[in-house]
Amino acid sequence: MTRKTTLLAGALLAGALALTACSDDPGASHTDSMGSGSAESTSTSASENAAFNDADVTFAQGMIPHHQQAIEMAQMASERAQDPRVLDLASRIEAAQQPEIDTLTGWLNEWGVEDDGMAGMDHGGMDHGGGMMSEEDMHALMGASGAEFDRLFLEQMIEHHTGAVEMATTEAGEGQNTEALAMANNIRDTQNAEIAEMRQMLTELGG
Repeated sequence: MTRKTTLLAGALLAGALALTACSDDPGASHTDSMGSGSAESTSTSASENAAFNDADVTFAQGMIPHHQQAIEMAQMASERAQDPRVLDLASRIEAAQQPEIDTLTGWLNEWGVEDDGMAGMDHGGMDHGGGMMSEEDMHALMGASGAEFDRLFLEQMIEHHTGAVEMATTEAGEGQNTEALAMANNIRDTQNAEIAEMRQMLTELGG
């Protein structure tokens, strides 16, 4: 009985070890496969996010000075505007566009591209290219105050926003970088809404 018991115990132990070995291998292989697939997916996703083309560069280089001028115009409103709605709009424009300038500048640095001023805007010396205001326009705005400033600010900012929407639409159709495309779509939607808002204000102000 003792010998039979010993043999039976040995057989059971051997069987258990064999089952353990069989169950271990597939599990390890599945984990390795999952880990490898996840790493490859992450790498591909990062590569897609980092990819960019000439349209992305042109968008970033052009939108930086465009936003800078919009902020300059918005800052004038704090001292010259009369209508609270104009003051509120100007504050929102500045709050939204300065962070975008920082982001756009960061992209150009990551891409190893210099900030080429007014690239891609066909600006012709800042003469309304891409909705940019000329020096004469800016001087006129700076010299206005009260209701006259409100009217002139709205007229100029509508034109300025229209240029930004056109630039953003071009990027949305021709760009490659996923983050730049997302910003372009946001700019287009936000500024189209602000254009409608400004036109309504201008009508109510008798402009």
